[in-house]
Amino acid sequence: MSVEIHSTSALDLISGEAALTELGNGFGFVEGPAWHPDGYLLFTDIAGNAILRWDEAGGVKDWLRPSSHANGLVVRRDGVLVLCEHDRSVVRCLHPDGSEEILASHFEGCELNSPNDLAVSSDGSVLFTDPHPAGRTTAWGVERPQELDFNGVFHVSSGGELTLLARDPTFPNGVCLSPDESVVYFNDSVEMSIDAIEVGPGWTFGERTRLVVQGPSGRIEGGNIVPDSDTEVGFPDGMRCDEHGNIWCTGPGGIWIVSSSGDHLATIRTPEFAANLAWGGDQGRQLFVTASTRLFRLDTLVRGAYSHF
Repeated sequence: MSVEIHSTSALDLISGEAALTELGNGFGFVEGPAWHPDGYLLFTDIAGNAILRWDEAGGVKDWLRPSSHANGLVVRRDGVLVLCEHDRSVVRCLHPDGSEEILASHFEGCELNSPNDLAVSSDGSVLFTDPHPAGRTTAWGVERPQELDFNGVFHVSSGGELTLLARDPTFPNGVCLSPDESVVYFNDSVEMSIDAIEVGPGWTFGERTRLVVQGPSGRIEGGNIVPDSDTEVGFPDGMRCDEHGNIWCTGPGGIWIVSSSGDHLATIRTPEFAANLAWGGDQGRQLFVTASTRLFRLDTLVRGAYSHF
């Protein structure tokens, strides 16, 4: 593994000598890392239908199995787990006492496709992506026909109101918020793009712009995303902002670090396809990366925009 520095400003974010540490392997397909304020990592094995837990003392253990093919996870500061669930096509909260709350399940009378990834704001509202067909296949969920006629990006207010932000992405996947919550970023795994949407007072949404294109557009075959043959392995999937507003997003070769103005600052190369990432660990500056069948940790010089520290 190596860090390819494209701009010297990246050296304020990560050392050029930073190296991945493997924390676990042999999984089906891992996703959704989320740091818990009690000092451990939760992440999903979608193919294994499980939510797993990692900590320094105990390593990797089952946390919830079966998991209804959970995908993206976020742990709120109060310890509530918010997750995207494929089997029921819902976004739900799982409280520490075991009780659950469904945040989103339908839009305009139709069942959501397969909520994929999410971000939580300071007021407790949730942004999530909802592509098809991932969670409606036997490999990643429960096979059934699509009810919505589009793939969307949504916002759920703290009061439960569901708002559609975008209905034209081919395969919306990762989503995150800028540190001041003035911009929503989401990516499209087929179009190989990252878009930005302005956020106004009261969660009103303004202009949408294309920030980054990582390579030629791909396609969907048999429920799987197939990048262009000339593109390195990897496409935009999991995505997080750091505390300075830079975007860390999976992409060709591993993880791309991109400035808020769209400059490609560095690439962190991973030995397998990188699906998602989250900060946590020591002082919140350790980046946890789910990469196909393996879990990694990487020391950085920054924290995430949404941090328990």
